Amino acid sequence: MAEKVFDMIPPLDWLRSFEAAARLSNFTAAAAELGLTQAAVSQHIRFLEERLKTRLFARLARGVALSPEGAAYLPHIQSAFATIGNSTSELFEPRALQTVSIRAPISFALLVLVPALPDLAKALPQVRLDLVTIHRPTDYDQPGSALDIRFGNGSFPGREADRLTVERLVPVAAPPLAREADWTSLPLLLVAGAREMWAEWFAAAGLAGHSRRSHRFDSFVAAMEAAKAGAGALLGSRPLIDTALKDKGLVRLSDFELSSPSGHFLTRPSLSRLSGAEQDFRRWLLSRVAGRSR
Repeated sequence: MAEKVFDMIPPLDWLRSFEAAARLSNFTAAAAELGLTQAAVSQHIRFLEERLKTRLFARLARGVALSPEGAAYLPHIQSAFATIGNSTSELFEPRALQTVSIRAPISFALLVLVPALPDLAKALPQVRLDLVTIHRPTDYDQPGSALDIRFGNGSFPGREADRLTVERLVPVAAPPLAREADWTSLPLLLVAGAREMWAEWFAAAGLAGHSRRSHRFDSFVAAMEAAKAGAGALLGSRPLIDTALKDKGLVRLSDFELSSPSGHFLTRPSLSRLSGAEQDFRRWLLSRVAGRSR
């Protein structure tokens, strides 16, 4: 049975050329990454297509594009390579130091992960974090680490998710602005995406909203810095603002908090197996963050 399975697996160098060419949409770029010639990569792809009896790429004037069959094949190849890499690292990388790669929104990275690094060093001294910050949702589509942190309602197709935070929204501002007699007349700072919920907050709080909108930001951490600088009122996301509230860099403008179904989730591909270091990091993060955000 095992021999039949191995007979069906194409040569590894063909698959490496396919993965690189598919990811980069270019045979020449794939060749440069792999240290091969463009002709060698092209030959590997041709051999693979002949072996599978399927066209994997459409050749374009500039570069290549995956065929539907190639697009369906790619995530399985990338998952297989990731499994091999994780297993090799887990079994043979020195136990004194193991790398965990993770992608996270820049606000979560700066406000939650970075302050927790001293605790991580104490709890898991053998783990080194390779942190990549995400700025756009499409950044998650790029090949990368098995683990990533996503903001949403917990439904992420093809991925298992552990909830880290339960978001609660409350208006905040710098202390001098908070002394205004009517804070609702302050400029309202906006955050693009799921957190642009001023209208929902005012409605839930039973207050009349207003249209005095001010600056708009593509990340929550940038909007929070603007609020601390006195630029206006921010609809703060707890627990992301908890440290700023504790340090008095921001103060609450209302006691009313609007609970949101959204939050941060630690996700991983449904079919992948985490390395020992990744499992340790997952347990640490759930204990450190999820237990404190509720």
